[in-house]
Amino acid sequence: MSFADLGLSDELLRAVTDSGYTEPTPIQRQAIPSVLMGKDLIGIAQTGTGKTAAFVLPMIDILGEGRTRALMPRSLILEPTRELAAQVAENFEKYGTNHKLSMALLIGGVQMGDQVKALEKGVDVLIATPGRLMDLFGRGKILLTGCSLLVIDEADRMLDMGFIPDIEEICTKLPKNRQTLLFSATMPPVIKKLADKFLNDPKRVEVARPASANINITQRIVEVPGSAFAKREVLRMLLTQDDVQTGIIFCNRKTTVRELNKSLKKHGYRSAEIHGDMDQPARIAELERFKKGDVNILVASDVAARGLDIKGVSHVYNFDAPWHPDDYVHRIGRTGRAGATGIAYTLVAPDDAENIAEIEKLTGHKIERVKVAGGAAPRDTESPKRESGSRRRGGRKVEAEAEAPAERVIEAPKREPAPVRDAEPRRERGGRGRDRDDQHAPRRQSRAPQDEPDDGWNGPIPDFLNYTLGA
Repeated sequence: MSFADLGLSDELLRAVTDSGYTEPTPIQRQAIPSVLMGKDLIGIAQTGTGKTAAFVLPMIDILGEGRTRALMPRSLILEPTRELAAQVAENFEKYGTNHKLSMALLIGGVQMGDQVKALEKGVDVLIATPGRLMDLFGRGKILLTGCSLLVIDEADRMLDMGFIPDIEEICTKLPKNRQTLLFSATMPPVIKKLADKFLNDPKRVEVARPASANINITQRIVEVPGSAFAKREVLRMLLTQDDVQTGIIFCNRKTTVRELNKSLKKHGYRSAEIHGDMDQPARIAELERFKKGDVNILVASDVAARGLDIKGVSHVYNFDAPWHPDDYVHRIGRTGRAGATGIAYTLVAPDDAENIAEIEKLTGHKIERVKVAGGAAPRDTESPKRESGSRRRGGRKVEAEAEAPAERVIEAPKREPAPVRDAEPRRERGGRGRDRDDQHAPRRQSRAPQDEPDDGWNGPIPDFLNYTLGA
């Protein structure tokens, strides 16, 4: 089946073809015809399955047949984080190039002035995080009575972040006679109740989880001591052994991202970092360096785990075992995309056993364990710098052991550097305390770390997100 078989317009098909896509993914094949027919829809799918295009493409064709009115957007897309909202905006820009549609992006952490000006002109599609949308609505800057199409994306993530009450309130402010699309990776009881309340006889489509069904991703666990110093040694050994061309390393804390990137650079790796303390222009600049190949290793916090779509990522490394099992699914989903193969390593300390058990329960299979053969890696203070892109030879190897725990791990260093604490104060939220777009705190309070997890960024919106489609 091709995109032409789904009922999309010729203008939209040209934009899809120009973007390099020829065949729709399973979620796109199942969802697009139903959306075009005006039906409500529940889509059970993870990021990496093409679900964003599954609602963006038919929305562009639907909106192409109407006109906007000031302060009254014709459609609304709700996203849990600023990162995801920005990614959806980029999709509208890419696929809507042959349509004259206008758009406004409402996210927290930036000035409201430009957003209000865009609303006053009237927009075809509004892409928003719940906190900023509710704030603007409370200030009387927006009306939702003309919105005939609503998309609730990442509904289970909305639940994790405490947005469900806001979602319910937003739904009551839209016309009852509307089309509603709800996408979620899972369907816990709260989300099912939300769907039952606000969707009318929805069509349900479901695709397999990338973490459990994507046979293109080889998943491995490497057991290491709890020391960050020892983990860095093992990570460098893995990077060297596989001769990584393009890889993303995920950490749980902003502090760890900064320290790990500093360590990798010291040892000659071409690495960059992105995390929530960076403003948006700086973050975008680092991503561009990574996409162009100026750097081949990107150290990131979970603010980048959902929504990043970078072609050619061969390896993903979880330097920290993720606190949430869903985050594991989204992290490893950065590789093995569009039919390519990929490898995902997770460095596991002794106190990560519970987190790994939850991940294996979610994905439905036991992750392969590997053991480290040979003596301890060279110490940080003794490891010589090497040229960027060079490979240390004669090192140790990691040998796979299917379905079995590691028999031996590297020896913990005899001395460790003093831990680096994140002394930066927690930023206050704007917008009446409702702007919670980017919280990533663990669910279980007993597991909460002492250091602050990444919570997004607060920089200005870059120029490429301030646009009118088709202009």
